[in-house]
Amino acid sequence: MKTYKTQGVLLFTLLLLLVSCGKRSYTVPASFTEADSVAPLYPDYTDITIPANIAPLNFSLRESSPTEVVAELTGSQGGKLVTGGGKDLKVIMDSLQWRTLLEQNRGGDIKVVIYAHFPSGWVRYKTHTLTVAREDIDPYLSYRLIEPGYELYRQLGLYQRNLTNFEELPIYENNRTFSDKDNHCVNCHNYQNYSTRRMIFHVRARHGGTVIVEDDKAEKVQIKGDSILTAGVYPSWHPTLPLIAFSTNKTGQAFHMYHPEKIEVIDEASDLLLYNAERNEVSLILNDSTEYETFPCWSPDGRWLYYCTASEPAVPEGVQLPDSIDPDRRRVMFFENFYYDIRRLPFNEKSGTFGSPETVVDCRSRHRSASFPRVSPDGRYLLFAEGDYGQFHIWHRSSDLYVKDLQNDSIYALAAANSEDVDSYHSWSSNGRWIVFSSRRIDGNYTRLFITYFDQKGQARKAFCLPQGDPEHNVLLLKSYNVPELTRDAVRVTEQTLRKCIYDTEGTTATFKKR
Repeated sequence: MKTYKTQGVLLFTLLLLLVSCGKRSYTVPASFTEADSVAPLYPDYTDITIPANIAPLNFSLRESSPTEVVAELTGSQGGKLVTGGGKDLKVIMDSLQWRTLLEQNRGGDIKVVIYAHFPSGWVRYKTHTLTVAREDIDPYLSYRLIEPGYELYRQLGLYQRNLTNFEELPIYENNRTFSDKDNHCVNCHNYQNYSTRRMIFHVRARHGGTVIVEDDKAEKVQIKGDSILTAGVYPSWHPTLPLIAFSTNKTGQAFHMYHPEKIEVIDEASDLLLYNAERNEVSLILNDSTEYETFPCWSPDGRWLYYCTASEPAVPEGVQLPDSIDPDRRRVMFFENFYYDIRRLPFNEKSGTFGSPETVVDCRSRHRSASFPRVSPDGRYLLFAEGDYGQFHIWHRSSDLYVKDLQNDSIYALAAANSEDVDSYHSWSSNGRWIVFSSRRIDGNYTRLFITYFDQKGQARKAFCLPQGDPEHNVLLLKSYNVPELTRDAVRVTEQTLRKCIYDTEGTTATFKKR
């Protein structure tokens, strides 16, 4: 018995030594020279506003010759964290220490001082600040990961990230290798009122259909009919009712030879649909043959349906076209003359009917174009992407984030959050204080996710990149992030349930109802 206790103590001591050896301690240098700039961090986490429940902002120092880096974080309301990195110059925070420091300084600031050890000695960079907001961000973020090209539906999926740590789990992944028998795409995931209790996404090509999720159950439906252009495309759940507004789009792609943009997605036609998930009924909301209605979005109170719409692109003055050129060809030729406005329809919940449309954002008169309307949870601000033309702004470098204050009708760019490259698809947090959006500002090719704080005065703060366990993750990941959606809870349905639904069922065809 005595021998057993001695062996247990020795084993416990050995484990402590192994753990302590795995965690190197860092100290602030006693002597150093001052740099005249802030540290070149990747990602750029300097002078930003962050949620108190965000995962550690791990970073790399982008310098070529240092052999060590030390970071000292000091809270204005107490607390300190000293950490660092070796030759790879990666600073990986201790999660518990990071969480404690942020919680202690909720509503305050954290001063960050970076030291780098060069062959000539230590250098201290200028101090930068992390402002810790009082409001948390919703803990879960869903997105699609996809190659930036559109040749094959291979190796893509829907994923869910826990923003309080680095856990990423697949909601659903399609086939890992190309298979003509099973090749399919998944896209356009959406939730009802920031809850995963009701979820929707589409399956395209093989095993096609629309997957409707209720808690941990899933069913496939086919939204089609003689009066419908195609299946449902861009969705928006009504905040309280079992209703989903869809656009239905006949979409084509144009690949440019000389234009600075790589690709253009053009609607040949588009309408708006209303789907009742309880009755499995679909009806037309708008189907004006002279308009291209798309990107529906309900207001948080469910009383308005916002959407984007454009008319046929104008032929430039002085240009004469032969009668043999059909409308589809003309749309491709003059794609830069496609301008989308934002309109809205009043909705009566009792009768289930819509009123007459009204223009909310007039872009056509300014030769500009809007897409992705999203209303803040308090109903005051309309967030949208605005670019030079068209509606597929995830490819347009001119695209920036804008808001319209629906109380005073002012429209302005969220300048602090925008960049010189693409800033497009976006979603609000449930408290209206955070916006997650996609941007190509890092390399111009891949969309990454960025987070910005939206303050009570209606202004955005400097955006920061979604934190990763390895700060070089976005360099190594050759995928684009697509359609970020925040939720208060985790997805309940299992991937196995979704796979069975997609592969083993054909889907029930929705009944078309005339309005």
